[in-house]
Amino acid sequence: MNITPKIVEKHGLKKTEYKKICELLKRDPNLVELGIFSAMWNEHCSYKSSKIHLKKLPTKGKVVIQGPGENAGVVDVGDGYAIVFKVESHNHPSFIEPYQGAATGVGGILRDVFTMGARPIANLNSIHFGSPENFKTKSLLDGVVKGIGGYGNCMGIPTIAGETHFDESYNGNILVNAMTVGLAEKNKIFYSKAAGIDKSVIYVGSKTGRDGIHGASMASAKFDDKTEEKKPTVQVGDPFAEKLLLEACQELMQDESIIAIQDMGAAGLTSSSVEMAAKGNLGIELDLNKVPCRELNMTPYEMMLSESQERMLIILNTGQEQKAKKIFDKWNLDFSIIGKTTNSKRIVLKFNNEKVADIPIKFLADKAPLYDRKWVKTLVPKKQEFKKDKLNKLTIVDSLKKLLKHPAVCSKEWIWKQYDHTVMGDTIQKPGGDSGVVRIHNTNKAIATTIDSSAHYCSAHPLTGGKQVVCESWRNLISVGAKPIAITNCLNFGNPEKEKSMGEFVECVEGIAEASKYLEFPVVSGNVSFYNETNEVGIKPTPVIGGIGLIKDISKMMHMKLKKENSILIIVGKTKGHLDQSLFSRYILKNLKGPPPEINLFNEKNNGNTILELINEKIILSSHDISVGGLLVNLAKMCILGNMGAKINGPKSLVQNHEYFFSEDQGRYIIEIEKNNLEKVTKILNKNSVFYEKVGITQKNNLSLDKEFDIKVTELKNHYDNWFNKYID
Repeated sequence: MNITPKIVEKHGLKKTEYKKICELLKRDPNLVELGIFSAMWNEHCSYKSSKIHLKKLPTKGKVVIQGPGENAGVVDVGDGYAIVFKVESHNHPSFIEPYQGAATGVGGILRDVFTMGARPIANLNSIHFGSPENFKTKSLLDGVVKGIGGYGNCMGIPTIAGETHFDESYNGNILVNAMTVGLAEKNKIFYSKAAGIDKSVIYVGSKTGRDGIHGASMASAKFDDKTEEKKPTVQVGDPFAEKLLLEACQELMQDESIIAIQDMGAAGLTSSSVEMAAKGNLGIELDLNKVPCRELNMTPYEMMLSESQERMLIILNTGQEQKAKKIFDKWNLDFSIIGKTTNSKRIVLKFNNEKVADIPIKFLADKAPLYDRKWVKTLVPKKQEFKKDKLNKLTIVDSLKKLLKHPAVCSKEWIWKQYDHTVMGDTIQKPGGDSGVVRIHNTNKAIATTIDSSAHYCSAHPLTGGKQVVCESWRNLISVGAKPIAITNCLNFGNPEKEKSMGEFVECVEGIAEASKYLEFPVVSGNVSFYNETNEVGIKPTPVIGGIGLIKDISKMMHMKLKKENSILIIVGKTKGHLDQSLFSRYILKNLKGPPPEINLFNEKNNGNTILELINEKIILSSHDISVGGLLVNLAKMCILGNMGAKINGPKSLVQNHEYFFSEDQGRYIIEIEKNNLEKVTKILNKNSVFYEKVGITQKNNLSLDKEFDIKVTELKNHYDNWFNKYID
């Protein structure tokens, strides 16, 4: 077949990239080879626009077993156990076909984790939709939530935490980021590096169909008005097949049969075979007649580029084939020896006894284009002036009610009630708190995990926003009593060929790197999702951070619910009154300008470690970080969840009421303590030079502020609970 410029363009390759392919091969590629190059050289697989910047991220640490470069990151949590975790995007497929896009996003990240020998113990998600008023938002939300729940629930994996945001920048390009956390034995981690010559290459799982062809290329392309035409590139998931695949792989992993294992995710059989061979510096030869297909007359091109779900590629030790086949037969899954490893350092494909592709592995893995794209720096925006007379016209209590109803704050129970969050019986903190928590089975230890983003901060000033997202993850883990260990990231941005979008990416990565390095919170896995734009309109920069923390003694786990009447409420961290980019400023004042709040990494680390010290001393009753909405909104949530009121004071400093109660200054927590522990608590706070102030005491039924207001917690709860239900109904 003659490769025309139009065919090259349809494969997502630029003229210069195609020219480079011809120069490397010293000939024109055939269609199968072109498809393989397009899959391996697209943004989704090659990281060609992001790789040079991702190198800035700190990826090593005392407990890091495996950093970026494998299917998922791995950290040591003691007692012979390791946690395997990662977050990935499935944005484009979910916009085109929300149920299957979200479902297969969950399926894909589950495979990334269990392919490394871990049993998944928790799922999380970060989902971002357009404006609630947008005509597509409600159906996209409904489809995505059903897809996430449908897959995770059928797999029997609890979904224990997540976040949901709405913003008009996602009107044409929603974000669906799925995260999985798995538990493995530290000495039984499996990798994807091929080894040995003439070792059997095994295809296992479901059959290959025509769904998902060019899925990876589609994920590396921007949208336009013809987006609906791309529905055939969305994969179709079968969670019941994946459950069988999980159990079969776990059984095979009990001994030394496996040399290497890789799930067939983006770019399917192409990426799995090429990546395994490349890591092992080997060649691989496949007989495509032996690939199990569920559709008639599938071509080599279709087989190599299909992204049909629930499939794995395994390289076995010699002599283990029959034993492995018995296991997969028992679980009613396909098992086929489709090839072997070679010393050729080439991928060679045969079909009907003819060679249909022959490419040096290094051309696909190492010779992909690497771009140092132009980018522009974002200057810190000018601080806004908020006139006192305008603020004074707004009552504190009316502003609080409005903010509690805002979709950025309100209860997301409608969403998480559709997820099974207690299956497996180890969930000890369900969705709705600062972090989800699952016990390590049959132990007194637990893993806390959270997923966070802040697109408004990152849009205003990407460097500060990047730091803030890491710190938010840190605080959410601290708040439940977990020692933060490591993070994974999913970096969702617009078109990297535009200097502004590329600059947002570069500076967000720098911010993430700076914060994670200072906090000793390494990045061990991740994913980049570019080209999130439709008709040249891109999303706000949205780096998503998934954090993992360890609770060594579950009796010390914290919750944000207020616990007792007449206990003391203390703010840890200084309130400076920064309203710029706060929810109060954006929603109540309709002011979208100004810089995000400053990040002081010393205070973040010192304040967080001090909160952990207080928790470990068992001298606080509840804790919660002060995030979106500010002090009063987050205190109100503590009241609502604990069915307990509070009597609070106004500011003692020069900070005005609205600035004090609704500012989003960083590094702050609210803690609840019993009166007889006040001296012990303040002694530790003073010893660590942590700023704090008493803000009030708990009481029954009402939240009250001096002479300003006195409102029943049940009324606050109505505002907090009802927005989502009314919106969906």
